[in-house]
Amino acid sequence: MKTDIQGTEQDYAEETLTFEQVSELSGDVVLEFGAPWCGYCQAAQPAITAAVNEQKAMRHIKIYDGKGKPLGRAFKVKLWPTLIFLRDGQEVARIARPSSADEIRQLIAKSD
Repeated sequence: MKTDIQGTEQDYAEETLTFEQVSELSGDVVLEFGAPWCGYCQAAQPAITAAVNEQKAMRHIKIYDGKGKPLGRAFKVKLWPTLIFLRDGQEVARIARPSSADEIRQLIAKSD
């Protein structure tokens, strides 16, 4: 798993957190559920990266999702990519298949 200087993961992590570990995260975190081979995920990466990197205090965790992956099922993820915004381990907002950085920025602003 590669991480840039702002805490944004570059690759989807195969070994993910448990639901219990996620609920214990502190601060602002965005969970991104997807898969490296997913065309929607690949197309959305520039928008996701642009919007999330503007949030200096927000951690970005990319989670490899798919059949039999318990964390995605616990969050009822149905489409990729799905971004779930957490504050102190609690979901405050989500978006599936964002099409622009502005769409993500608006959701981040609403979750404040």
